[in-house]
Amino acid sequence: MRSVQMSNYTVGEDCFDAIPEALAPYGATSVVLVGGARALAAAAPGIQAVLAKTNIQVLDTIVYGTDSSQTNVDKLAANPNFRDADVAFAIGGGKAIDTVKTAALELNKTVFSVPTICSNCSAATAIAVVYNDDGSLNRYSYPQAPAHIFINPKVIAEAPAEYFWAGIGDALSKQPEVVYATSEDELSHTAELGLALALTCSEPLFSYGPQALLDVRANRSTEAVKRIALDIVVNTGYVSNLTNQPDFYYNSSLAHAFYNATTRIEREGHYLHGEVVSFGVLVLFAYAHNQEEFERYAHFNRELGLPVTLAELGLDESHLDALATFAQDTNEWRQGHPQPFEPSLFIDAIRAADAYGQSLL
Repeated sequence: MRSVQMSNYTVGEDCFDAIPEALAPYGATSVVLVGGARALAAAAPGIQAVLAKTNIQVLDTIVYGTDSSQTNVDKLAANPNFRDADVAFAIGGGKAIDTVKTAALELNKTVFSVPTICSNCSAATAIAVVYNDDGSLNRYSYPQAPAHIFINPKVIAEAPAEYFWAGIGDALSKQPEVVYATSEDELSHTAELGLALALTCSEPLFSYGPQALLDVRANRSTEAVKRIALDIVVNTGYVSNLTNQPDFYYNSSLAHAFYNATTRIEREGHYLHGEVVSFGVLVLFAYAHNQEEFERYAHFNRELGLPVTLAELGLDESHLDALATFAQDTNEWRQGHPQPFEPSLFIDAIRAADAYGQSLL
């Protein structure tokens, strides 16, 4: 038996007005709002204003921390107001939402998500990333996908633009990784549906991404911003739920193996998830010898200021052996491929991506 859960969603600057109707089927009389401090400041007042007109009580507004660590998951799961609430609103970016989803899993609690930045597709997915306190990858958890997503383009447009920029970088990986991971398998209906939807993920980024990024940098809520938000949250999120199943894993591949390996490399600077993943996409295309797409995505990275070289990620030749070693510990290395990856070819692909990137600078 297979169950595939897909979140409902409401999009628009007035999306919070739909909250009471969305809560009604759950018989909820109490909720808790959880997120980062900045995200709560941006979204909580609008949510609270809507709920103030109902008999639904907001038990608490909780700042979860700053990372989706097991420590923060445990702390949230132990919070009495979180435990008592009928529904938890996960408000913020991927780390906040993943923390809430993972804590809710332990309590069998329904989650609604409110992405205040579009840094990844966590607001729609039945998977969450859990890190160690030092920032290295701990594990994936497999919660239920949020029951409903509230996508407010105005909130997203007024958030720091760097997260929107990195979200485009992360979303660039979905189509290439799924296409590569499924390329030699006989697919089930669910996987075929995931692949078909994955093929819709990249074009909106190429078509709307540059303008949307300009708009977010100017705090403008526009059609381009809405289209990119829907692509990052809904398109790629739905693909994740269709391609991450008990008997197959096509959700991510070498681009995320590269990212996960970098979390174990000590270096100067702070690098956002999607920022690193976007370079990992170039590594994937180099590994697969897909020169046409490699060049297309590399030029797009360069246009948006996403990294095209190792140096832009604080990495260099001295890190390649460690990256290849750490990548082999990832789920993507073990499962997200048509044929087993080879460490030496992975290093060659990193070098090829870096060399081409240097030619673009």
